[in-house]
Amino acid sequence: MIREEGVCVKIPASTANLGPGFDTLGMALDLYAWLELKPASETVFRLYGDHLHGLPSDKSNLIYQVAQSVFERAGVKVPELEISMYSEIPLTRGLGSSASAIVGALYAANLLIGEPLTKDELFDMATALENHPDNVGASLYGGIIAAVWDGTHATALNIHPPAELLALVAIPDFQLSTSLARKALPEAFRMQDVVFNVSHASLLTAALASGRLDLISSAMKDRIHQPYRAQLVPGMVRILEEAPSHGALGVALSGAGPTLLALVEENSSRRAELESFLTQVLVEEGISAKTLWLRPCAEGVTELAMLNNVSFMERIKGE
Repeated sequence: MIREEGVCVKIPASTANLGPGFDTLGMALDLYAWLELKPASETVFRLYGDHLHGLPSDKSNLIYQVAQSVFERAGVKVPELEISMYSEIPLTRGLGSSASAIVGALYAANLLIGEPLTKDELFDMATALENHPDNVGASLYGGIIAAVWDGTHATALNIHPPAELLALVAIPDFQLSTSLARKALPEAFRMQDVVFNVSHASLLTAALASGRLDLISSAMKDRIHQPYRAQLVPGMVRILEEAPSHGALGVALSGAGPTLLALVEENSSRRAELESFLTQVLVEEGISAKTLWLRPCAEGVTELAMLNNVSFMERIKGE
């Protein structure tokens, strides 16, 4: 059954790795993209907002391609679509822009044809497309996720974020592709560095699950990706080393970067000091950056009601 009236979904952004949890830990954030799919006589794109400039507006678009993969897997044909999208999530900045697009397209396409696929099947498809489960898992399920991927099947455990946890992100005014950030990594790691990361990722997961915010600072340390990516983000080394002394519970490169993420206790009296520190370090490196205070998002992708005679953008503004 194809829903001729169309469907609309809301997808949270995400941060991945959280320091030591490379390709394993992710957290949904309350920064969003909205996507609407409708069957149509010919494919039309309506892309709104500064963060979608330059994306293809033909059938090479990722949203269209991903939606068609759902239809093909379900044995349903919906060759032409009206696609509307608005996003608050900056592209290639380490906040899961591609993951949110993939999750949104998979979820909306599945809704459009009556939900023949389970959410876990969508997770497998999303992970195969993204090549790691952390961002897509966070956007799909919400909260904090610990995930594994064996090349065929992805499994995630959801952790409800501690109520008092906030995230401060500093988003530099330049893009950094995941492929470039991965090229900076070595092909092999020292045994002691692997053990270091496994132990710290384990402690961080336990600390987040139990609400032990006092353990986050030491638990977020990493030796297998951030030291190698530091050359790509000027000021990053100093921020990683010094942000805890300015009020951060812990700090990390968000995903592949260049965004930097600091976790903070909501009632901290040092929030302004921390924000000023991050901004100042980047300014000293000649980098303009935007800072945002975000909350972990406990919900993953959700369906929004289709409202008669209400435009896509009017519905978004009503959110």
